[in-house]
Amino acid sequence: MVDDSGVRPHNIRMSDPISLVFAALSDPTRRAILTMLLEDDMAVTDVAQPFAMSLAAISKHLGLLADAGLISQEKRGRVKWCKLEPDALSAASVWMQGFGQFEPVDLDALERFIESELHGDEPSD
Repeated sequence: MVDDSGVRPHNIRMSDPISLVFAALSDPTRRAILTMLLEDDMAVTDVAQPFAMSLAAISKHLGLLADAGLISQEKRGRVKWCKLEPDALSAASVWMQGFGQFEPVDLDALERFIESELHGDEPSD
């Protein structure tokens, strides 16, 4: 949300890459999309299939993930494909490590957590 002056609430600079990553990760639909892309690249229509929302709504979610650098999108013929880009998660992990109270992000554990969120299961460690 932006007011007339172009300032976001709480002085959040959404041009900051880390802010974009955390904003993108704040939505359960976007986290579910990232979980799906852990397996392989997917066409936008395949990404949209399990969700009860329009293709336009999914495209907005994908745009936010792409803006955050979490995915890339590429047109192959007439089909737009999405690919997970884990470097943005690594940058967020490095930022969290700066507090000294967080361990480096274990991407396998992150995958299990995201899948448990998606399926409503208890995380397994």
